[in-house]
Amino acid sequence: MKMPGLVFVFVLCLNLVACSNRSAPAPVIELYQGKTFRDFTQKGFSGNAYTVKKGDTLYSVAWYTGNDYQDLARINNISAPYNIFPGQDLRLKTSAKLIPARNKTQAGRTSKIKANQAVDHPKKQAYGKSGKIVNTGSLGPIVGKFPKQISSWHWPSNNRVVRGFSAKNQGNKGLDFAGEIGSAVLAAAKGKVVYTGSALRGFGKLIIVKHSDAYLSAYAHNDQILVKEQQWIKAGQNIASMGRSGTDKVKLHFEVRYKGKSVDPLRYLPKR
Repeated sequence: MKMPGLVFVFVLCLNLVACSNRSAPAPVIELYQGKTFRDFTQKGFSGNAYTVKKGDTLYSVAWYTGNDYQDLARINNISAPYNIFPGQDLRLKTSAKLIPARNKTQAGRTSKIKANQAVDHPKKQAYGKSGKIVNTGSLGPIVGKFPKQISSWHWPSNNRVVRGFSAKNQGNKGLDFAGEIGSAVLAAAKGKVVYTGSALRGFGKLIIVKHSDAYLSAYAHNDQILVKEQQWIKAGQNIASMGRSGTDKVKLHFEVRYKGKSVDPLRYLPKR
């Protein structure tokens, strides 16, 4: 009469032994800790003002809208540590009114991108056939004013690309380069360093360079940062050393953004 109970105890012991011999760890649910680059979709942004959403930081708003966070802080009278709150309206330009303009993409329309043409013609190599630096015209002085167009693009690393660009929602928003600790990270074009630090989750030690009113480039997972915010730099300048900050392996994650929209860097970089 007691056999069913003994069978139950035997089965229970087998389950406990099986659990104790599990080689893989139990699944862990990742807690939400703020926006990363994966949260920003391919829609891009147009408008003179932005309404803060839950999870936004001043740094992420600047990145998403294609601006310098220090400019946004100055225009909106925000002092360090640059706290913002959901529902807050941020002006993106000095003359902008505090009425957010509708994002054309969100309204079901797409805006035409004219700058540098490569965005409209992804199959075309817009900056030459060979060489690391290809000139397309005069930029004027490097210091003091952003140009309308990028005069040249430079490969941010001499190492091989191990992961390409993907336009999917959870896809890679740039290029990943293999490397070793200390490998050189090079500026893709001349411009001004508008951000250095680790405040944007998912990027590790990050550098953002503004090249024109429309274009930014980003260099993530660095080990050592060799430039400072507000510093003007040249194309091909060594701006950092490669590392694995914010990731599990040594690599450079490189992005190009047009008005906050991720675009394929291969549209701009000269052919190797």
